[in-house]
Amino acid sequence: MKFLFLYTEIAEYFLACCHELTKHGEVHIVRWAVNKEAPFKFQFNEHIKIYNKENYNIKELQELVKTINPSIIICSGWIDRDYLKITKTYYGKIPTVMTCDTHWTGSLKQQIARVLSRFTLLKTFSHAWVPGQSQKQYALRLGFKVGKILTGFYSCDLMRFESIYQNQFQQKQKQFPKRFLFVGRYVELKGIKELWKAFIDLNDEQPNDWELWCLGVGDITPIKHPKIKHFGFVQPSDLSSYAKQTGVFVLPSRFEPWGVVVHEYAASGFPLLLSNQVGAKEQFLHVDKNGFEFEAGNMESIKLALKKVMALKDIQLLDMGATSNKLSKSISPKTWVDSLLRIL
Repeated sequence: MKFLFLYTEIAEYFLACCHELTKHGEVHIVRWAVNKEAPFKFQFNEHIKIYNKENYNIKELQELVKTINPSIIICSGWIDRDYLKITKTYYGKIPTVMTCDTHWTGSLKQQIARVLSRFTLLKTFSHAWVPGQSQKQYALRLGFKVGKILTGFYSCDLMRFESIYQNQFQQKQKQFPKRFLFVGRYVELKGIKELWKAFIDLNDEQPNDWELWCLGVGDITPIKHPKIKHFGFVQPSDLSSYAKQTGVFVLPSRFEPWGVVVHEYAASGFPLLLSNQVGAKEQFLHVDKNGFEFEAGNMESIKLALKKVMALKDIQLLDMGATSNKLSKSISPKTWVDSLLRIL
């Protein structure tokens, strides 16, 4: 079989799924240019063929797809008009799958999309593939039938992060690292400034032994504070050393349709502190069992969540981490591939 992905920005976790998919055939990926804020260095196996979209005009792209002769097309939403034009020509001939990580909010824009979908999306895509239940509600309102909607579209490289958990569990049993960890872009939507301020205010009010480590880059200048450390962008292959030295994962996003990074650190055995805007919490956070939820952008809510963690004993934090690891196994590259094969 030949699997064709018309994709936007690829990521390491997506490739982990594609590597699993190569057990069943060839994988062809047309992709956008690499994001400067996330300059990943990718490795591809011999059964994955990569094409940079910027090197093709629409006619050349159409000819490329014709040459590949795909068994199925999976397209990143409806953001790229060239991708839509190509996918529509194959509608009704092979499965054509739309991916979408947008929540249903009922906004005017979404209401318009719902009306137009019957004339556009439903004549281009045979299936919708989404991360979770929130996105499934949107797909249903766009007109896709229940049997044509699959969940579990996002998965981390479960084996990699499971190995981090297994390799570091004994050390964390001896001494749990009192360090919060943020991994993400330094942009407003990630809520990083609110996290910094909440952490600093809490330290002023209630001096403690905890630190905050931050991995990422963006257009926000890193704040300077003796207990906040910045490490810039880190390649996935280098994450284990930071995971070894930190204890609790925090994602304070104001807007986060899903957040595969949550899956990664759940698999790594971290208790989770997530804002109520993080989509992946529906799958990987059981409040009070493996972490806590707080209101995005609300300083007092963030501080309260940090306080709750600081008040826990090491054994309680370890138990939370074990629960996170258990929950992480509900989605994997194998379940991702199984979903795709069910369409075929």
